[in-house]
Amino acid sequence: MLETLGLLANGFTIVFEPQNLALIIAGCALGLFIGAMPGLGSVNGVAILLPLTFLVPPTGAVIFLAAIYYGAMYGGAISSIMLGIPGASTAVATTFDGRPLAKLGMADKALTAAAVASFVGGSISVVLFTFFAPPLAHVALVFGSPETFALMMLAFATFIGLGGDDIFKTLFSICIGLVLSAVGFDIISGEPRLILWDITGFLHGVNFLVLAIGIYGIGEMIWTVEEHNLGGGKSMLSEATVTVKRTIANLRELLSSWRATVMGSFLGYFVGILPAAGATPGSLMAYGIAKQISKNPEEFGKGALEGVCAPEAANNAASTGSMLPMLTLGIPGSPTTAILLGGMVIWGLEPGPRLFIDHSEFVWGLIASLYAANLFAVIIMLIFIPVFIKILKTPFTILAPIIFILCLIGGYAPTQSMHDVWLMVVFGIVGYLMRKLDYPLAPAVLAIVLGPLAEPALRQSLLISDGEFSIFFTRIYAGPIMVTAIILLFLPVLKIGYDKFRHRPA
Repeated sequence: MLETLGLLANGFTIVFEPQNLALIIAGCALGLFIGAMPGLGSVNGVAILLPLTFLVPPTGAVIFLAAIYYGAMYGGAISSIMLGIPGASTAVATTFDGRPLAKLGMADKALTAAAVASFVGGSISVVLFTFFAPPLAHVALVFGSPETFALMMLAFATFIGLGGDDIFKTLFSICIGLVLSAVGFDIISGEPRLILWDITGFLHGVNFLVLAIGIYGIGEMIWTVEEHNLGGGKSMLSEATVTVKRTIANLRELLSSWRATVMGSFLGYFVGILPAAGATPGSLMAYGIAKQISKNPEEFGKGALEGVCAPEAANNAASTGSMLPMLTLGIPGSPTTAILLGGMVIWGLEPGPRLFIDHSEFVWGLIASLYAANLFAVIIMLIFIPVFIKILKTPFTILAPIIFILCLIGGYAPTQSMHDVWLMVVFGIVGYLMRKLDYPLAPAVLAIVLGPLAEPALRQSLLISDGEFSIFFTRIYAGPIMVTAIILLFLPVLKIGYDKFRHRPA
């Protein structure tokens, strides 16, 4: 413990060098902007700015890129809350309750909650990273295909409750998402599947951001246009103000969401350390569990503060967690850390167990920079909340075209394909119709995120076990997770049966 503290103190001496401190502040500010821009996200931001890092030493370079990563995790909440467009896939779950809060005139509350929850998630994850790296890296290494599939099943189980009492609509929504996640090439045979009308654009699959931006950006805009017209030209945006008194009241109210925030922090970090999982599944799972454990689950989707805190704490914790397998095992925990890993190799640093010994200064400088980046990111975001609030006061006739253009950019940016732009427009119309028919959108989004992770895990597990499903119950980690998932899956059915039995006529 004392040795770790000593190494961390040495790391802080590196962080507080003027050049490195300037790189952290610049990285956080850039990351905040990148995260708020639909379609960019931390992956594109880090990739675009990677060449700039060759102008500074490796330690300064990775500190700068890690600060961008942190800032982008904070920034993703901005467009999710203010415009209803997910800035990145990691911020989709924030849209579920952040956007309703903004429309109720409480955008400042939602942004404050996102910033504070992100700070708590980042702080908890960095402390876990500092003191428990070796054992957690071992757990991540033990997680194979059966454990990954069990974890995905647990995520689906937590989301069954997102459709309220209408379980069948929720299951239908999940099935739609799973079908869309299967579009493209089969992972084992290599054969194309679900290539509708032989359109070649479907060969690369359905990009998750295209679905999310279509449903929550264009779909939300169409819904709002209808409401706006039906309201006789009345603005659909409520006024929101920022005062010191109101900010203090918001911070006090956040204390009631501490359970969801802490749960999201630990869950996000654990999911983040799993190779190839990343922050998106962690934030979606945290949202589902937050609803399960909430005292007022009926408020979710209508502006629940816990629905903002849980996913924001989770995606920030996961961003730190994903660096653990990168540094200790040389396995990237997310797409962004895969780019960071490539940068480290270019800088002549070999990730793995010996990195902590051979390049101790680099590792502890990076860990200490995460503490600083977390602090600067929350300060920058809180300072700029009044600026973000002004977006709400933009006339709707100006705001709607801006939202639509941002959606088009966000849909085009990931693959630079017009096929995805047209697909996004179609998803926008489908999202609008699903909302009109009262079908939950969140489970479909979850399914298209987890589908590409769950399918290979299932098929690889069955190949290992010669087709025996018992592999999911006999392994030390997979067994308890799968049993928990099954219990959660049947809980809503048991609840409906119990309610009918209790209210039957005497």
